[in-house]
Amino acid sequence: MSLANSNQELVLEVADRFRSVFGSTPDSVALHEPDFDGREAELLIDCLNSGYVSSVGRYVTEFETELARVCGVKYAVAVVNGTAALELALHVANVGADSEVLMPSFTFVATANAARHLGAIPHFVDIDPDNMGLNPDALRGHLESIVDSKRGVALNRRSGRRIAAIVPMHTFGHPVDFDRLQAVAEEFDIPIIEDAAESLGSKYFEKPCGSLGMVGAVSFNGNKIITTGGGGAVLTNQESLAQKAKHLSTTAKLPHRWEFIHDQVAYNYRMPNLNAALGLAQLERLEHRIREKRALATFYLDTFKSIDGITIFKEAKGVRSNYWLNAMILDQEVANARDPILTMLNDSGILARPSWKPLHTLAMYRECPRAELPVTNDLHSRLINIPSSASLRAKLIPRTENDRRY
Repeated sequence: MSLANSNQELVLEVADRFRSVFGSTPDSVALHEPDFDGREAELLIDCLNSGYVSSVGRYVTEFETELARVCGVKYAVAVVNGTAALELALHVANVGADSEVLMPSFTFVATANAARHLGAIPHFVDIDPDNMGLNPDALRGHLESIVDSKRGVALNRRSGRRIAAIVPMHTFGHPVDFDRLQAVAEEFDIPIIEDAAESLGSKYFEKPCGSLGMVGAVSFNGNKIITTGGGGAVLTNQESLAQKAKHLSTTAKLPHRWEFIHDQVAYNYRMPNLNAALGLAQLERLEHRIREKRALATFYLDTFKSIDGITIFKEAKGVRSNYWLNAMILDQEVANARDPILTMLNDSGILARPSWKPLHTLAMYRECPRAELPVTNDLHSRLINIPSSASLRAKLIPRTENDRRY
């Protein structure tokens, strides 16, 4: 059988399987949409009645307190979006102009943008095919080839710039191999700043994602597992870093009964009370959402396991993924079927997507330093994200006693 015929047969088989799941003429099935099935209306109305809808109000404090508890950290600082959270996290960790920040190229553009907003340079490293996050072996090998250490500072001998941070990202909610990354970071005296934008509720050997590095950042965009409409947060166990993040996010205004005194150039990034009220109600449903999404992932694994040429990506042993987005991986021999499958699904109202374009291929980041990226380039060519809303579980899967295992 020719490769073209093989690809065509795969497309038809995938189409048939999706029709069996969603029906032959489904309504539009989003990649990921929010659920408002808790106390959202109650808390939003209470917030409106209070008159405090901007960056002052009790819901901001309550949301930060509950978020810190859920994420296993001492402090959370709520801000306007995940990019702002990551920028602040990098800022308080002393990432500045003309330093370099190690990160995957296989990530959403915000990871690199947060560094560039500070004048830092993204430096791309390859990923691990087992979790789609930064590969500790690739990172160590690359650092051994480029780093000179002077008085505890890692310098890139090729560029002369300080390597200020390592930013792992938990792709689609799957935790990175953190212990091995941390060993590399400690060997080269480089702090880890965690991009946990997609992984709220995921755990690395019982440790919540977002609590693993010196500082972490999470996102509450409308397409995340919980949403505040738009929002994010800085997470840390270090009081000084939390205080600095909060000060910088609130225009660096010093407390005073009436004077406007600001002591440094800062940001207006504080999360409004109205958004925090929504987030607090959403947090109450987080564990429910994770159970629903993990059951949906198991459903996809079972539904597509009999199709040769594709694999539904599965969490690594010992971790708990929130399965923010489910990923279908095509075998290398049928990688050319990716776009025909995407076309077929979208024409059918099933809004599947490829992964983000690797950042090193984007015009503004094409000249950034990078290691060899074979896994990044290969995986991008073979990956399709499929509908992953938590609400799909109830629509597609009958409830059974086996639900308890999720």
